[in-house]
Amino acid sequence: MPEISRFLGIIIAMYYNDHSPPHFHARYGDAKAEIEIQSLTILAGKLPSRVLGLVIEWASQHQEELLMDWELARQHQQLKAIKPLE
Repeated sequence: MPEISRFLGIIIAMYYNDHSPPHFHARYGDAKAEIEIQSLTILAGKLPSRVLGLVIEWASQHQEELLMDWELARQHQQLKAIKPLE
């Protein structure tokens, strides 16, 4: 699972050949969630409220880059790193 960003103990990654809709994976300790890129809603899993808020804030700033990485993953190309939340 290629890591595309890391901040405040949160790891953001995408899988190659993952199922639709376009989404990314967020992990914080033992907590994990799949988050849809366009709606920024949780598809599966659960994160602590504070962590989810940070992930959504970060994703809302980088939706276009996330969608570009999704397309790269579909084509089995190297994903681009995305700046962490500042």
